[in-house]
Amino acid sequence: MNANVHELLNQQINKEFYSAYLYLDFSNYFEDVGLDGFANWYKIQAQEERDHAMLFYQYLQNESQKVTLEAIAKPDKEFTCHMDVLKAGLEHEKYVTSLINDIYAAAYEDKDFRTMQFLDWFVKEQGEEETNANDMITKMELFGSDPRSLYMLNQELSARVYTAPSLVL
Repeated sequence: MNANVHELLNQQINKEFYSAYLYLDFSNYFEDVGLDGFANWYKIQAQEERDHAMLFYQYLQNESQKVTLEAIAKPDKEFTCHMDVLKAGLEHEKYVTSLINDIYAAAYEDKDFRTMQFLDWFVKEQGEEETNANDMITKMELFGSDPRSLYMLNQELSARVYTAPSLVL
């Protein structure tokens, strides 16, 4: 495996664990303001991100590549309203998409087809993540100012359950 591709994949492990921390921070915000459904949604999002980190971890191990675990940064944003959290979520997903695209481009340049195939699932997943984040913003814009509608949206989000990724390495 090309050293640059290896380094980018290894860095992505840390980025995915950071994403889990960030979403747990979002969950904490929503718990603090009494929106347990939103908190649940982000707790599950954190679980997904941890699984993504482990997929990168396992892929590197399967490719006989060294995994180096780095410190995970503390989320540093303070939020004053629900919409700020949701918009931060969308911006973060766009950032993660750019990271995946950078790894894919490096693998493409090196003709590392196995890594490109591995990343195909993440490319699709990031499309879904950005759509979900956009949908949360749209729903908050539509319903967030009405207490009854916000309650119903919160109930909808509380029904989300965790499903492990179906990527086979």
